[in-house]
Amino acid sequence: MDSSVKKRNAAQAALEFIEPGTILGVGSGSTVQHLIELLPNVRDRIDKVASSSSVTTGLLEHAGFEVSSLNDVGDLDMYIDGADEANKRLQLIKGGGGALTREKVLAEAARRFVCIVDDSKLVGMLGEFPLPIEVLPMAQAFVARKLVKLRGQPVWREGFVTDNGNHILDVHDFPISNPLEMETRLNQIPGILTVGIFAHRPADVLLIADDSGVRELRG
Repeated sequence: MDSSVKKRNAAQAALEFIEPGTILGVGSGSTVQHLIELLPNVRDRIDKVASSSSVTTGLLEHAGFEVSSLNDVGDLDMYIDGADEANKRLQLIKGGGGALTREKVLAEAARRFVCIVDDSKLVGMLGEFPLPIEVLPMAQAFVARKLVKLRGQPVWREGFVTDNGNHILDVHDFPISNPLEMETRLNQIPGILTVGIFAHRPADVLLIADDSGVRELRG
């Protein structure tokens, strides 16, 4: 089955979790684009919607939604987003599109986090996908040296600036055997704004689309 069809199937399955009156947070990425195309079908169940990126905001507005800020809506009932990698503990690597900081804020603000992926994203150990880290521009070289000491290979995502005005370092060849510990450790490095490991706030529900349909893992 084509990966685009799988992504759409995962997005379709997520609609069932949206209950009447939901204050919804929407993530970023190719699977979420399918979700946004489908959201008008459940518009009557959505009270307010908040967005994780300027790209997502534009797509939601094009679909006819008025996008509210998190400051205005308060806590979210649900956050739906994709992932670059996921393990069976529902811990994730996110940030391939560069929106990891706002994604992490919305995930933390949500009562329930539903993650939608195709089966290629499910892994035994996180880290084959280069780990995105958002850094303050003035600290980029300093943070990179710290990451090298941790045996990672940081590569500056040249020419890319986040919605927050910062840079991204993608850390290659960095297997993450203990996501909770590594997320905590990296968060202690001055200059790092957000780490793309979602372990302290994993998904509550992981919807995995494969050739036979969509299966569900719960935390």
